Amino acid sequence: MLHPLKALKRFLPHSLLGRSLLIIVTPLILLQIVSAWIFYDRHWDTITRRLTSAVAGEIASVIDARRNFPGPENQRWLFYSAGANLGLRIAFRGDDILPNQLAEGRDGTLEEQLANALRERVRRPFHLDTLSAAREVRIQVQLPDGVLDVVVDRERLFSSTTYIFVMWMVGTSMVLFAVAMIFMRNQIRPIRRLAAAVDSFGKGRDAPDFKPEGATEIRQAANAFTRMRERIQNAITQRTEMLAGVSHDLRTPLTRMKLQLALLGDRPETEELKYDVVEMEKMVEEYLAFARGESAEKMVESDIAALLAEVVNGARYEDAVITLDASGALTVPLRPNAFKRCIVNLVGNAAAYANRIAIDATRNGEVVSIVVDDDGPGIPEDQREAVFKPFFRLDSSRNRETGGTGLGLAIARDVVRAHGGDLTIEDSPMGGVRARLRLPA
Repeated sequence: MLHPLKALKRFLPHSLLGRSLLIIVTPLILLQIVSAWIFYDRHWDTITRRLTSAVAGEIASVIDARRNFPGPENQRWLFYSAGANLGLRIAFRGDDILPNQLAEGRDGTLEEQLANALRERVRRPFHLDTLSAAREVRIQVQLPDGVLDVVVDRERLFSSTTYIFVMWMVGTSMVLFAVAMIFMRNQIRPIRRLAAAVDSFGKGRDAPDFKPEGATEIRQAANAFTRMRERIQNAITQRTEMLAGVSHDLRTPLTRMKLQLALLGDRPETEELKYDVVEMEKMVEEYLAFARGESAEKMVESDIAALLAEVVNGARYEDAVITLDASGALTVPLRPNAFKRCIVNLVGNAAAYANRIAIDATRNGEVVSIVVDDDGPGIPEDQREAVFKPFFRLDSSRNRETGGTGLGLAIARDVVRAHGGDLTIEDSPMGGVRARLRLPA
């Protein structure tokens, strides 16, 4: 069973705009409720009581005048005068008797107040009908010689200020709500722009038009983000330049070592050294290529299907059969060369251990998913994160026939995460490894 507060949170708005409006509107609604209650309890109740008391007094005056001035002529004149001057339409049914009904109201405060006033002023049995006609109220009073039938306009018993107050209250509330919404939308817009800039930066995309704006606190957050972005970009640039410099500097001694080994000829004792030099050269080339692609390449709209087809067509693996299935709109902002290197590493890693490779690319909403399946021996579940570490190899013997330098998957994940996505390893339906790559569209 959910805690009441947790259950309430499920129905509350999740956006900052919705919560801000809720903070503004809730006190406004409470204020209107309190105002309406005070109006109802003080003003409306008092005015209604006075109006009903006045009508009951007029009816009592008519009854007293009829008793003091008997006769048909006096009664006709009295009823005419009450209609012309008081707005009471009166008829008399001689020898009639009211049914034995309670005079309790059925129309809320109006009938209750009118009944109390008639009991106080008229002091005779009566019956009220406030529901038969929308604009009239019928009052029947039992007299000794018959029933006095009085019809009075409802407006005489009901204050029109009630509607004016309700319309004013609702109208002002709507105006205040509209003003609050416009104001809050203007305050929320800089936050949304900041969130969009952060999201773009997290996906490796530029946000050159982003400028701090809005309230002071929002500007402080935007300036902090700008400084953080600059520091991260400087750190990436320094790392890339360092890797490029180290890789470039290492190529010179490696070249000299290759020349010295070539001069020694094909001797058994030099084979292992030649292998080490080749491995070091491969690592240097991979670092250098990755560093160059990361530092210089810009994000451009790229067709993933075309890039995958280019990788598949350019792959030349004697023992591996590669199939490609790319459907839907797969154009997203990418660094083409870096992303191509990522796919090449994944395909090359699969081809080193498998005979069949299947590549499938689909788009689901704002996410592009690419899976590379193979029928190889697979990767143990407890080592599926370790394989993304630099220089990590499942085969620790460093045999050339069983793998490369151990940088392929590490570079592939770095490229994907630099684009705001992720790369994971799963079990493949083909029996081997499934490399699942997700990219934000």
